[in-house]
Amino acid sequence: MPAIQTPIFGVNIDPSTVNLEAALQRARLADESDVELVTIQDHPYNPDFLDTWTLLTALAARTERVHIATNVLNTPLRPPAMMAKMAATLDLISRGRLELGLGAGGYIEGMQAWGGTVGRTPGQRYQAFKEYAEIVRGMWDHAGERFSYSGEFYKVGELIPGPAPTHPIPLWFGAGGPRMLRLTGRMADGWLVGTIYVLPQQLPEVNRLLDEGAAQAGRNPSEVRRGYNLFGVVTQRPEERYRFNRPGLILGGSQEWIDTLVRFHREYRHDTFIFWPVAGDEEAQIKVFLSEIMPEVRRKIRETQEEEFRVR
Repeated sequence: MPAIQTPIFGVNIDPSTVNLEAALQRARLADESDVELVTIQDHPYNPDFLDTWTLLTALAARTERVHIATNVLNTPLRPPAMMAKMAATLDLISRGRLELGLGAGGYIEGMQAWGGTVGRTPGQRYQAFKEYAEIVRGMWDHAGERFSYSGEFYKVGELIPGPAPTHPIPLWFGAGGPRMLRLTGRMADGWLVGTIYVLPQQLPEVNRLLDEGAAQAGRNPSEVRRGYNLFGVVTQRPEERYRFNRPGLILGGSQEWIDTLVRFHREYRHDTFIFWPVAGDEEAQIKVFLSEIMPEVRRKIRETQEEEFRVR
């Protein structure tokens, strides 16, 4: 089995217009803990959502340590060359704390209404996303040099990109289909999707495709992080009751969450866990996740890794 990276943890922040103060508070909680990531979803066509990139920049200015990331960026609505420059700029301003999650977008009608470059078929959407990612990486890799790109969906005339980012910005792909998963294995630093979109029983096939893509690029599969957005509720009182009609949501007390995350690591090689509360007192749950669940999961995963090292 491929080696597994040291686990990292994160907290999701919704870009809701009615919960701006809650978003700022969540970022402060994360920055004051030892969690690694704060992430924000990106659905610009939602009238109740703030612009993700503007909010991300504001959170970067109000934090000092924690990394910030899009989870994941709606690529059809943001030109790739400018996105590369925006990302490099924010990475410089935040002193190397940006991580960039990219996705092809899930709501075609919404993206088209906003003028997005959206392919008519899955194959076209895959090709557009691939070109987008290649341009972003190319702009970073050729900062200060000449760069151009000519694809089916995106073109970049001869230019000199810049500035260069402070550090190699990790790229996360929100991928579901086989072609996208292989592409993730070939060129991304990590895969990131939600428990409600890819159920645990689907993860062995996901891992196979990610590993296959990594092998195609001559990479060690352990170079590709396996991330999970953990949708659910951390219950804190026996009388708490929730009824969910969608599979993939995690419900239970701290110990149930700990056992679930450790199982995701041991059985499915997951090494990145983003807590995404969906009901109840979300701030209280985040505090429990940071103070109780995350440290214990880290401890148990470290024990597993030490045992695997002794066996080898």
